[in-house]
Amino acid sequence: MAKLLIIDDERAIRSTLREILEYENYEVEDIDNGVDGLELIKKKKYDLVLCDIKMNKMDGMEVLEQALAYSPDLPFIMISGHGTVETAIEASKKGAFDFISKPPDLNRLLITVRNALDRGNLVTETKVLKRRVSKTRDILGSSENINKIKETIERVAPTEARVLITGANGSGKELVARWLHEKSNRSESPLIEVNCAAIPSELIESELFGHEKGSFTSAVKQRIGKFELANGGTLFLDEIGDMSLSAQAKVLRALQEHKITRVGGEKELEVNVRVLAATNKDLMKEIEDGNFRMDLYHRLNVINIHVPHLTERREDIPEIAFSFLEDICRDYGMPVKKISEAGMVALQNLPWTGNVRELHNMIERLIILSDKVITEHEVIAFANPGGGTNIGAANHGSNGNSTSASGITNYDKFTNFQDYKDHAEREFIKFKLEKNNWNVSKTADDIDIQRSHLYSKIEKFGLKRVTE
Repeated sequence: MAKLLIIDDERAIRSTLREILEYENYEVEDIDNGVDGLELIKKKKYDLVLCDIKMNKMDGMEVLEQALAYSPDLPFIMISGHGTVETAIEASKKGAFDFISKPPDLNRLLITVRNALDRGNLVTETKVLKRRVSKTRDILGSSENINKIKETIERVAPTEARVLITGANGSGKELVARWLHEKSNRSESPLIEVNCAAIPSELIESELFGHEKGSFTSAVKQRIGKFELANGGTLFLDEIGDMSLSAQAKVLRALQEHKITRVGGEKELEVNVRVLAATNKDLMKEIEDGNFRMDLYHRLNVINIHVPHLTERREDIPEIAFSFLEDICRDYGMPVKKISEAGMVALQNLPWTGNVRELHNMIERLIILSDKVITEHEVIAFANPGGGTNIGAANHGSNGNSTSASGITNYDKFTNFQDYKDHAEREFIKFKLEKNNWNVSKTADDIDIQRSHLYSKIEKFGLKRVTE
């Protein structure tokens, strides 16, 4: 139900508008002045505001400007008993969705409200879709460590300061870098990522700075490097601790002089790039061991953001797990599953050697292999703390005893994750069919899929009922 706010100093107008809109099943609040209306907008989330222009204490145009500065996507419909074309144009220029004269025509009012709400929904959906395409998910959690990171991002992102992001593998360093770019003044320009650990040392310089045709054996044509591609935007150097010393020297020069030279080239090219870097290594130890340049470290480490290990913020696990549940179930086109309280406690107590990345994989595994409600037993059974998982151990018959099913004791037998998922899905469906005495309709209802879909799975996996 959409939530609307009416700001008008005439009681009769407020009452009339409220009665009409509540009859249309909108949730409506009203206030008689702009100052208090602005405070409500800051405290609560509204889907639409209807605001009078001529009011005491604060003019409606001023309310519009200040509210949109605080919440840019909030639709405003301006109302006035002294409506003119000039007033409507001014309101539109300041960001209002539409302008209505008093007394409002009922049909026009309802159509305008509906259109404004539709536009607001489209803006929200567009932002969500852009976020998905850009792979930028929210930084989840409300622990002290995470709140500090969010505050630092808000302060640092609009500046040109270089940021060194540290933390263990899978902790979310790339996500921090993405948000630094999203909230920066360069957000409309590209974010170019380079995984320094994934590129052979002999190719890293060509990857970063590009090369001229013929500069080495396989250089059959000119190549543009990442620094040039990121010009005007942000360059994220992930796992910078794995970069070769020769490449480090060139990166240092690029940071100092804002110039690069392609491999095999002579011409200097100016670049305007903000550099963010990340590492899971102790760079001070790398410097002592002669593997990293001290001067480059100080160039990169203007601002340091350390991303804590998941075990250092276990109180954030429920929020992260629920978000992963919703995302993965939506991607699989299935109803969102739930985790029992005991199951969530079990999740929080796991060692999480693989950090947030491991939690994501664990939730996906539980969604595939568990019933509608994920239990403590299933969390423990599928956690794979010792390198093996017994699928049958997590499934119990009505007598409470463990029901036999094929176990997975050696992950090396699977060449890729899809093979493992197919195997797990086959065993899960087989177990459920046997549990329900091969009643396909009951099994489909039990695992929340359509009966036709289950028949397709039975055929795909070649499942057959074994008769005594």
